[in-house]
Amino acid sequence: MPPPPDARPGGAAPAPRAARSRPRTRVARFTPAERWIHRTTAALLGACVVSAACLYLPQLAELVGRRVLVVTVHEWTGILTPVPTLLGLASRAFRADLSRLNRFGPHDRRWLRSVLRRDWSDGARPAGKFNAGQKLYAAYLSGAVLVMAGTGLLMWFTGLAPLVWRISATFVHDWLALAVGVVLLGHIAMALADPEARRGMRTGTVDRAWAAREHPLWRTGEDRQDRRDREGREGREDTSVN
Repeated sequence: MPPPPDARPGGAAPAPRAARSRPRTRVARFTPAERWIHRTTAALLGACVVSAACLYLPQLAELVGRRVLVVTVHEWTGILTPVPTLLGLASRAFRADLSRLNRFGPHDRRWLRSVLRRDWSDGARPAGKFNAGQKLYAAYLSGAVLVMAGTGLLMWFTGLAPLVWRISATFVHDWLALAVGVVLLGHIAMALADPEARRGMRTGTVDRAWAAREHPLWRTGEDRQDRRDREGREGREDTSVN
């Protein structure tokens, strides 16, 4: 008796037609390289902030002790914090996401206006892969880390600059550290309030319905507009060269 028309070699039963046509419920959001960059940066920055708190708060300083060790941990975690990002530039997906984070469009301004008005209506907060709040956070933290590293080096190597520079560096370093700590607490609070966003960073995939609700322009209008913008710039450059 001949096998049925859709039978597979080896006797494996064919997948039901409904299962084959069912759309995937999860979509890829972050590559393994991007997730490791985030985790490593978070660990280094977290150790830097915690060690700073142990240096500046007397209660924690007495509890932890070993000030020389804490200073060493703080110095080296501060210096190493930008390293995962620099190494991550070898990843094409990471570079593409950095480009998205560095680009503000009309939908981002609309998102910010809706946040200020506390408008939660459908479609009031359009966002691509990253919303405007995430872009501002990334920009602020990137600049803060660089300033903290620069002022920290002036404090660490006292022979690099005159005394007045070191005093100014200490002032900027201390107050910026406090601001960074507050912003990080806000970032953690928002992450705790969105389990699907945390799952996306942990596993690399997110629920399709969540992506459509929170990032409706992701891989649709935003990406196509970005592509058109790049093609337009390249075309203008070719025209100017010719």
